[in-house]
Amino acid sequence: MLKYLVNLYVGSKVIEGGLDKIKADGNMGEEFESEFNVNDDQMKIAGYFEAIGSIFLFLSIFGKMFTRLGTFMINAVLGVAILKHLKAGHGYEGSKKALQLFGLNTLSFFETFRK
Repeated sequence: MLKYLVNLYVGSKVIEGGLDKIKADGNMGEEFESEFNVNDDQMKIAGYFEAIGSIFLFLSIFGKMFTRLGTFMINAVLGVAILKHLKAGHGYEGSKKALQLFGLNTLSFFETFRK
């Protein structure tokens, strides 16, 4: 039961950001784009990955494959976000949220291989 609650928590946190990126058509502002060196298309793709991955996490109660797909899609985006924050000089504080979600998501992924 706890694993499903973790998946719902991660999915609810990530889907908000994903939908914001999709609604903004990938445009997150000049300052954001220049600081992290990303363009509109990359942000839009990241938004779709986050939204679809979150939906898979919501569907994780129906099978382990949904958890695996969702965690893979979300962790791909979160991994890049962590690296971008570290490259921009934000350190741990700047990437704290992404690191927490990445950790929870990774634990959820590895849990799917237990019998």
